[in-house]
Amino acid sequence: MKTFWSVLLLLALSVGQTMAQEKEAYQIYDSKGKKLKYKKMLNKLSDLDMVFFGELHNNTISHWLQLELSRDLYAQRGEELVMGAEMFEADNQVILNEYFFGYIGTSNFEKEMRLWPNYQTDYKPLVEFARENGLRFACTNVPRRYASMVSKQGLDQLDHLPDYSKVFLAPLPIQTNMELGCYQKMLEMAGGDESFPHAQMLKDATMAHFTLSNWNEGELFLHFNGSFHSDFHEGIVYYIKDKKPKIKVAVITTVEQEDISKLDREHYKKADYILVVPSRMTKTY
Repeated sequence: MKTFWSVLLLLALSVGQTMAQEKEAYQIYDSKGKKLKYKKMLNKLSDLDMVFFGELHNNTISHWLQLELSRDLYAQRGEELVMGAEMFEADNQVILNEYFFGYIGTSNFEKEMRLWPNYQTDYKPLVEFARENGLRFACTNVPRRYASMVSKQGLDQLDHLPDYSKVFLAPLPIQTNMELGCYQKMLEMAGGDESFPHAQMLKDATMAHFTLSNWNEGELFLHFNGSFHSDFHEGIVYYIKDKKPKIKVAVITTVEQEDISKLDREHYKKADYILVVPSRMTKTY
């Protein structure tokens, strides 16, 4: 009888421990699926020229870690840190600069910037961090009206724009490469219509162009974008490397998994650093 109760007690303790497992909010892996500590990733990133942080737009942990990484890279690199993001379009750079220099207030800035709906929760902390610390922040994305034009009418339509409009694009003609995996996927989604991936190429090429034009030797550019724009070192990174093959670049991506204790095979080599978040994590929208 004593043995029976001992076994029962052990079973109860085992069940209790299983139910009370630690709830990790995220785990970082390298491209081969090896677990990494945040500090080790930070130290490696701080020695680079550019870091592309690929997010899931509604992922709370992704946005939180973007801000933490900005703070920590600033602590290491100071004013050598430059920030920029997909979420801000190139023709709004003057508005952002006026806000940073104190010429206009928060109200005018937020009314005129064509901000994403989740700006207040997800991107404002990054913008305010840069502004408060005197850092440059680049609006890198193509104005959405031009991406829409390409998706409906094709890349050739860009040639008809006046010169004062073309300053908000990567230099024409936009280099195309339909062999890249990211664009192949978009081509399949579009049923073979090349206009859809061509619009994506315009975005990626333009983000690469304004990232490079806002970066100087000795600086570290931290860029925020949807993960699809930089996964597998494609998208923006492809255009960066085409212009500057020797530039030191790293990519972070964000993925969601039911179990974050090991990296799913499908995510291997997706980026240099893979931020894995529980799929049940709350969303910002």
